[in-house]
Amino acid sequence: MLTRSDIQEWFEALQQNICSQLEEADGQGKFINDNWNRKEGGGGLSRVLTTGRIIEKGGVNFSAVWGKTPEPVLKMMKLEADNHPDFFATGVSIVMHPINPMVPIIHMNVRYFEMSDGTWWFGGGIDLTPHYVNEEDARYFHQTLRSVCEAHHSSYYPEFKKWADDYFFIRHRNETRGVGGIFFDYLKGENGFTKESRFEFVKGVGSAFAPLYTQLMKSNHNYPYNEKEKQWQFLRRGRYVEFNLVWDRGTKFGLDTDGRTESILMSLPPQASWEYNHQPAENTAEAKTLSFLRKGIQWA
Repeated sequence: MLTRSDIQEWFEALQQNICSQLEEADGQGKFINDNWNRKEGGGGLSRVLTTGRIIEKGGVNFSAVWGKTPEPVLKMMKLEADNHPDFFATGVSIVMHPINPMVPIIHMNVRYFEMSDGTWWFGGGIDLTPHYVNEEDARYFHQTLRSVCEAHHSSYYPEFKKWADDYFFIRHRNETRGVGGIFFDYLKGENGFTKESRFEFVKGVGSAFAPLYTQLMKSNHNYPYNEKEKQWQFLRRGRYVEFNLVWDRGTKFGLDTDGRTESILMSLPPQASWEYNHQPAENTAEAKTLSFLRKGIQWA
């Protein structure tokens, strides 16, 4: 029988595996380890790389936390607060910010949550945020995710792709964060699915991350770039910050459960900028990228 300890141990191993593959692909940067404890129960290991050849700042975080479920979390999940049930949550969260504007930002999160009343579910997502949209890379990214999803259920990719389009959407800007990916939450044991089958899917998503991103690192990091393109990268990073601080559920959950602030905000870039009412000139690479930041594009 699959236990929460089995899931936690797999996530811990996933963190180590991904860090090893990213270090090898970067060829210079090394992750530093930062263990932390949560006084209410549990803790985690934050691993951060800041001196890479390709990656300017990246984090691969593991956590396993437990205790009484905070009121804001109960409210977010639309659960009754009368009994104040205990919760357990574990997962891995990743964000990579590259040096070269031609290398995309990537995010992945895989997680498991259970409560003392027996309720459990899996969640997660993976999405790509290019500073400059490369259509070939976007297709490669989505085709890989489609293959991962279809290995587990035919409904997963179309359902979770649409969910990602809706979730990774900066509402106040009316634009998607990037070219999307997949997003899923509250995957429970229903409609013929078991905890084991849900976990196998989550494992498939987690295992796909490192091969996907190291390929994008290798194929894009040698492209030349100029100061104008670097400034555009900083503006796009600003949009990334806006989403993570205003809309991201993981950020809110971490803060609401008194998680470690440095680890929660690991996803923010080392440098970002905002320019009042910036509008790229017509027929430029920047304008072309903005044209792709919309829902419903079928990349795979």
